[in-house]
Amino acid sequence: MRIGIDGLPLTEVLTGIGHYTSELAQHLALETEENEIEIITPRAFLPSLNNLQERPNLRFRRSRLSPLTRRWWSIGLPRYLRRHPLAVFHGTNYEVPLQKVCATVVTIHDLSMLLYPQTQERKRIRRSQRRLPIMARAATMIITPTESVRGEVHEHLQIPLERIVAVPEAARSCFRRLETEQTTAVRQRLGIQDEFLLFVGTVEPRKNLGILLTAFEEVLRLGAHPLQLVIAGRAGWLVNDLFSDLKRSPAAAKIVVTGYLSDDDLCALYSSCAAFVYPSIYEGFGLPPLEAMACGASVLASRIPSIAEVTGSAARLFAPESIGELVTSIRELLSSDVLKQTLSNAGAKRAQEFSWARTASLTRSVYLKAIERFSRELQKPER
Repeated sequence: MRIGIDGLPLTEVLTGIGHYTSELAQHLALETEENEIEIITPRAFLPSLNNLQERPNLRFRRSRLSPLTRRWWSIGLPRYLRRHPLAVFHGTNYEVPLQKVCATVVTIHDLSMLLYPQTQERKRIRRSQRRLPIMARAATMIITPTESVRGEVHEHLQIPLERIVAVPEAARSCFRRLETEQTTAVRQRLGIQDEFLLFVGTVEPRKNLGILLTAFEEVLRLGAHPLQLVIAGRAGWLVNDLFSDLKRSPAAAKIVVTGYLSDDDLCALYSSCAAFVYPSIYEGFGLPPLEAMACGASVLASRIPSIAEVTGSAARLFAPESIGELVTSIRELLSSDVLKQTLSNAGAKRAQEFSWARTASLTRSVYLKAIERFSRELQKPER
């Protein structure tokens, strides 16, 4: 089967969707040599692609744009696909070609742009509200990372459930438990002490970090903990107020904002934190809690449908709007080695239930459904 995959997420610093694209392409290629994969983009790929390398059945293709083809999704990509026929094209970042050249699959990671517009930039909202329904209707099949997002796509975009399949993601293999002494150098370089709470993710309003800041301040007020708060991840959008609050906080001296970190640095922090805290108000899947679990961290996360679906009973969940509940959860975890070890063991076991090999296998099954559906649509007589 000849498979095309959207390469645009691999042309900039890799975050969630870039890692998703990279891992999926690599594991599809590893699954069977019958999968012939082309990663296609009109832009230059990153010089380094996190160990994603060409192999006989995995190739990178850059289609250079002209004045005619610069409209990539409506003209450029359909033209490329006519010249280089594929069985299926997978848009891993919400978009697919708008002309029906071959079977298409689109991954809709979440509906934050539609359901939580107050957490997004206006220009992003306008574009998504206009294009997302179009892309969902244009795709032959749709993949979501959880059943909760599958239901949202059905409800809000009016897509029949038989065209939507939930395919879970996974923590990457680089995330594994490290011994404490293996994390010391990273923590010293970043100015992080032995006892700290950790958040990992793009810093943006949806992550609800104001609640975490207030809870951290309250934990320090209620007890003399030698505790730090570490916020790791690149700065996103609408974050000026948050960064101002961090600087003005009475706990500012105990807060470390690292910016974007390498996988090795993240692994060290996941493995050595007192607790990983993820207070997001909305997620499509929520990879950081699963990454933290794979590294043996005790996880505290918001009680929202997708996070509950992914973490199962292996995390301590709290209402994302409740500072009191988060404060109680943090204090109980810090005061109980038994609770910390119980969550650590449960999380590590839970993380092992997910794998990118399984994600690739399930995704390939969706491709086959898309090809079959596209073939049936072609055979329908025109009215």
